[in-house]
Amino acid sequence: MRWLIGILINAVLFIAMAGYFEGFNVSGLAAAVIASFVLSILNVLVKPILIILTLPVTVLTLGLFLFVINAVTLLLTDGLMGDAFEISGFGMALLASVILSLVNLIIQKAVESRKEK
Repeated sequence: MRWLIGILINAVLFIAMAGYFEGFNVSGLAAAVIASFVLSILNVLVKPILIILTLPVTVLTLGLFLFVINAVTLLLTDGLMGDAFEISGFGMALLASVILSLVNLIIQKAVESRKEK
């Protein structure tokens, strides 16, 4: 259930970013949900391999290189989705990865603090 909620949250974020940034385009709600699903699959399959391959750089940058890895997975999602989900370039993908990470962190902390009460 938590995985499905994460997919829906990312889909809403994709739509919000598409409305706010010119270089980020999503054709509709269904495309956003599918892109979020594809991104979650890539995060399970490809991201661990990328993290292991770039471990020295990640350690040297104190973990900040993980945003670059997230941007790469977003660009892979863009490539797999075709015209329904478009990111204009690496800079936009990097910005989107930072926004996705921060919003997901805020939501996760809010849910955890609510469970403690």
